[in-house]
Amino acid sequence: MKIDSMILHHIRMPLVAPFETSFGRELDRECILIILHAEGLNGYGECVADQSPGYNYETTGTAWHILKDFIAPLMLGQDVKDAADFQNRVSGIRGHHLAKAGVEMALWDLMGKRDKKSLRDMLGGAQDKVEVGVSVGLQESPEALVRTVSDYVKAGYARVKLKIKPGRDIGDATAVRKAFPNIRLQVDANSAYTLETAQALKPMDELNLLLIEQPLFEDDIWDHHKLQEQLRTPICLDESIVSPRHARYAIEMKSCRIINIKAGRVAGLSQGVEIHDLCRAQNIPVWCGGMLETGVGRASNLALAALPGFVLPGDISASDRYYKRDITHERFSLNADSTIDVPRGAGLGVTIDEEALNSYTLARLELKPT
Repeated sequence: MKIDSMILHHIRMPLVAPFETSFGRELDRECILIILHAEGLNGYGECVADQSPGYNYETTGTAWHILKDFIAPLMLGQDVKDAADFQNRVSGIRGHHLAKAGVEMALWDLMGKRDKKSLRDMLGGAQDKVEVGVSVGLQESPEALVRTVSDYVKAGYARVKLKIKPGRDIGDATAVRKAFPNIRLQVDANSAYTLETAQALKPMDELNLLLIEQPLFEDDIWDHHKLQEQLRTPICLDESIVSPRHARYAIEMKSCRIINIKAGRVAGLSQGVEIHDLCRAQNIPVWCGGMLETGVGRASNLALAALPGFVLPGDISASDRYYKRDITHERFSLNADSTIDVPRGAGLGVTIDEEALNSYTLARLELKPT
């Protein structure tokens, strides 16, 4: 498809409640909406970089720079055939996966609209709805955490993930497990521990958790191998898996028993599918992580999570978990069985609420071939 223009919207959206992890507390969420125009169609993508480099070194500022000065010139006025062609074009740009993934998402949306196919079908998804869970940030006390979890359980979530950090780990998880002995429960450290301090996590083995997510450094694979040998609970890697190659390393090193796939973190949906296929061949369960996405990114995540290897509930959640008003007309709702329906419309299957988008936009830039 010949790319006629790229439009960038830097947006900031208020969260319905503060979200706190081991690396910070968020009241608002920033991202970049990417619009590719080709053949009379608009394709939408979401770059999930945030305002701070807590989860990842990329920010909305760095992504804006990379998108404008490096990725756009490789695409504008060019016939970009598909995701593989796009990945080849940007292969000379080291890193900056969140920026790349946002553009690739928009390209998939364009191709789906052109071919009148849903993203789910283009990726090879098999499910009409996917199991989802809810991610719960750090609360002021274990008692407050139990109350918050209770609200989500009442809302219909059958899987809960707790954010943890040193000093706020065993006590919090034990309190929730005691209150909800049968719920599917997991914890996420976001790289808050060292191999030495992670010894404090060994009592987690008594709590019947689905997994412990990314306890050690964000770029580590080898020490996770050492820690996994000491734990019965499966370790799941998130931040460490930045490509299919790193997924292979982790599997061969036995650094984890589960992998979290985020298309943004690995540079695009095509790379996420490749990791899914690798893990499925090795009998490694995968699930779809979340980055507080708008309806654009949420639609993409649901389509990805419809692939057959996604056997654990994803961090996708309903739209109202994060936003009172989204930038898409479509709102994703939780079904009674803790699932969300996968969009079946062409491409992502969502349409943009222009009024909402404009109200959240901090900066807009339109790029055309020179």
